[in-house]
Amino acid sequence: MLLAIDTATRTASVALYDATGVLSEQSWRSDNRHTVETAPAIAAMLSRLERGAGALRGIAVAIGPGSFTGLRIGMSIAKGVCLALGIPIFGVPSLDVVAYAAGDPGGPIVAVLEAGRGRICAARYRFEDGLPVREGEIVLARAAEWAPHFDELTLVAGEVNAELAEHLLALPDAENVAISSLAGSVRRAGYLAELAWERLEAGESDDLDSLAPIYLHQPTSGTGGPAE
Repeated sequence: MLLAIDTATRTASVALYDATGVLSEQSWRSDNRHTVETAPAIAAMLSRLERGAGALRGIAVAIGPGSFTGLRIGMSIAKGVCLALGIPIFGVPSLDVVAYAAGDPGGPIVAVLEAGRGRICAARYRFEDGLPVREGEIVLARAAEWAPHFDELTLVAGEVNAELAEHLLALPDAENVAISSLAGSVRRAGYLAELAWERLEAGESDDLDSLAPIYLHQPTSGTGGPAE
């Protein structure tokens, strides 16, 4: 059984997964209460399944980008449990999870996450062999100033609130923009677990000591973007 922990932004999610799929999952708006909410949520899931922590074979954790505090909390919980139980850890970039959850639209996807203080981080993906592959660099920008270019029909998925959606749909090439629904864009740890499960089954893992969150620098402008 694999535990997945995603505390990269104000939305938190945890899941338990095995060869049959998602066993239990919870996603909620944490609003920076990850420290006091994440561990009890994990304990409650294990209790509902009448399983102990000893049943875990590994832990997948979202490594960012995202909130500095949120990423540190998720990483600390994951590393602490892995160290205590002697099980492997799997780090998965947060934007990879967003793109994977959106599914293959047959064209590019721009995955978006909140980065705090009115900022977003985003990256462009295409699917290859059923998995999202990032194209270009991750962009950190102020949401109100973000002006990517959409030269073909592109699905924008992830943490896109009404204000950001309105901003994107006012861009000159807005006819090439499709935006996932709010419900469909909730980040779910079940997808994080699924991305890590294949690595667990293959005997692969990350180094417990060196695995670190992905942090992005403060943007100097809001122009440009992954859809260019």
